[in-house]
Amino acid sequence: MNSSNKKTRIIARNRRARFDFTVEKKFEAGISLKGWEVKSLREGKANLTDAYVRMQDGEAILVGLRIEPLLSASTHVVAEPRRPKKLLLHAYELGQIYSSVQNRGRTCVVLSIYWKNQRVKCEIGLALGRKKYDKRRVLREREVQREKERQLRES
Repeated sequence: MNSSNKKTRIIARNRRARFDFTVEKKFEAGISLKGWEVKSLREGKANLTDAYVRMQDGEAILVGLRIEPLLSASTHVVAEPRRPKKLLLHAYELGQIYSSVQNRGRTCVVLSIYWKNQRVKCEIGLALGRKKYDKRRVLREREVQREKERQLRES
């Protein structure tokens, strides 16, 4: 497989998830979408702020992803921006996610949505919530790292 087949383009990223949670394991999932949703995603009209994954009847359901309908969408389509979407994962991945969420108190958050070979993919992660003092520590570490990089550039 050459590099031209692996084109990825980010549609939306959930920056808040990486701040609020410590991501332990990542998965790549396909998303079951309708035609108008794909067209809206081509225009970049997605919001991941409140998105999360819920396990229901042995399936992973993406909840809270908001896809704004285009004004030029067909008139016969009833657009529902917050419609729950089914995630397409392998059975063993679904089992890992289900057991982690149920037994170990993890949560499954959406990290990003992107194009991969003309298909919409979703990066989800098993995550553990951070406490307030952990968030402050992360901010301090980032600031120290920025300062080090700034000093290296100046010298």
